[in-house]
Amino acid sequence: MSGEPNFSNRKYVIGGIAVVVVVLYMVRLFSLQLMSDDYKKNADSNAFRKDIQFPARGLIYDRRGKLLVYNEASYNIMVTMNEQKGIDTLEFCRTIGITPEFYEQRMAEIKSKHGYSRYTPQPFLTQITAQEFAVINERLYQFKGFSAERRTVRHYATGLGAHILGDVGEVSEQDIAEDNYYSRGDYIGKLGIERAYEDVLRGEKGMHILLRDVHGRTQGRYQEGRYDKAAVPGRDLTLSVDLELQALAERLLEGKLGAIVAIEPSTGEVLCMASSPTYDPRQMVGRDRGKNHKALAADPMKPLLNRAIMGTYPPGSTFKITQALLGLQEGSITPDIAFPCSHGFNYKGLHLGCHGHSSPIPLVPAIGTSCNAYFCWNLYRLLGNKGKYGSTQAAMTCWKNHLVAMGFGYKLGIDLPGERRGMIPNADYYDEHYKGSWNALTVISISIGQGEVTATPLQICNLAATVANRGYYYVPHLVKNIQGSVIDTLYTKPHYTKVDRRWYDYAVAGMRKAVVSGTCHAAAIPGYEVCGKTGTAQNRGHDHSAFMGFAPMDKPRIAVVAYIENGGFGAVYGVPIGALIMEQYLNGKLSESSQAKAEKLQHQHIKYGDYVR
Repeated sequence: MSGEPNFSNRKYVIGGIAVVVVVLYMVRLFSLQLMSDDYKKNADSNAFRKDIQFPARGLIYDRRGKLLVYNEASYNIMVTMNEQKGIDTLEFCRTIGITPEFYEQRMAEIKSKHGYSRYTPQPFLTQITAQEFAVINERLYQFKGFSAERRTVRHYATGLGAHILGDVGEVSEQDIAEDNYYSRGDYIGKLGIERAYEDVLRGEKGMHILLRDVHGRTQGRYQEGRYDKAAVPGRDLTLSVDLELQALAERLLEGKLGAIVAIEPSTGEVLCMASSPTYDPRQMVGRDRGKNHKALAADPMKPLLNRAIMGTYPPGSTFKITQALLGLQEGSITPDIAFPCSHGFNYKGLHLGCHGHSSPIPLVPAIGTSCNAYFCWNLYRLLGNKGKYGSTQAAMTCWKNHLVAMGFGYKLGIDLPGERRGMIPNADYYDEHYKGSWNALTVISISIGQGEVTATPLQICNLAATVANRGYYYVPHLVKNIQGSVIDTLYTKPHYTKVDRRWYDYAVAGMRKAVVSGTCHAAAIPGYEVCGKTGTAQNRGHDHSAFMGFAPMDKPRIAVVAYIENGGFGAVYGVPIGALIMEQYLNGKLSESSQAKAEKLQHQHIKYGDYVR
């Protein structure tokens, strides 16, 4: 009948609704039982308590077996939110020595962090000393949901080597996301060796599974500890650093900005690495770490910056050694060819100054007196040799490739985080900068380590080690030995330059002449044939003072660089500092006269703007 409702399809509608309801219930059950572990955690937390056993972190020693870094007992106060109910908050705050405001703030922080679970213990207060914990522990049992977790805290035996050793701090959310080994409240190496060798030093966590009754009281080990796992301690490290040499280096840098690096040429082992200003690594331990780190980060003199590997500077005249070597290899100079120097390089109206010395001058005396003109002529001839290279750009590529093979322009790969690469310009760089219109005269300053060329003190020291070895180097490294293992083969494989060994004899002769009768005669050490090269690097302010050298000449045991920002001529600070470092290592001590020099240098402070270091 027209006008009456049609219910012929209502069975399908009702059936469809019923199917949808059933499907929703099934999806929810699937989510609860298989996709979510909330109920499983709740059930497990009622029956079991899993106590993480944290391993002792590996110890760190210097090359002579002196202990640098070790562990001391500390404790964390943990809170399990699902159990923490009905406690006397004020009494708890009095017991552990905090304010009620801090209590509320800390609870809110814990709940807001990613990965928070009310069923698992969360760190409430960390790095409590054994002495503090002895007082707290007497009453901790009264506060349900709070427990203690035994940990260790790093202790640095001396105030030396902060940039080498680094420090340990609480993991960040990013650390946890990148490595599932870590959980909230864990600790990780933040800087230095602590960071670079984190996987070695941290060890492996263990676990004790404990049974609990319906009241939450611990009843003992689950199945008598059958499923427990013991923690595995971290492995110890022996560094290549000589602690006494490191102490001297840091003394000599007091009141100055700069860096000192010393390397054993035959192994690439770093004997000392000092950067100034520095800080006491013991400041970065305990609950005051965050406050102290913030203060150091705000210091305008940047004490957290490891200038030895992060500072990029014009190498100045130390760079002339690379130019002599590649010039000999490429034939733009010979050992006997002499160039004129009329107080500098003068050609086609271009003048680049130089100090007074004999002229014309051949290679070895040119190194000894640090003649600017000689190395300008070398670069001019090399980049202008279109008969050999075809173009200035191709010659520039050859120049750059030699320097890369010598360890410049890219990171060397030292076992520390944060190393910078420095700058070695190439043909593309100059084509873009000068719109393709440039030649040797345009870039002539790179021949003496100025212009666009920059390097780290580590790279300059590596050059000294390469010359000492007559043409090869090992990647500089700070770890000499890993307990129960071997160091990476990256540090045991020699890297050869593109220059024949025979040409290095002339570089060595020039550096020896510089000490005997040239620009760094103050580097002489009685009983040793020292080889050296000064560097006076031009800067917007006062020039930087640099020195690189090695000794003995024929069986070298140490290569060193001293680079002092705004220190003036290389002979002012670089040379005497480098000589003292070599003497200390070669003789195991300083002579009386050298001790006096060290005291004087230690107390010579340089003014930097409004700051006197």
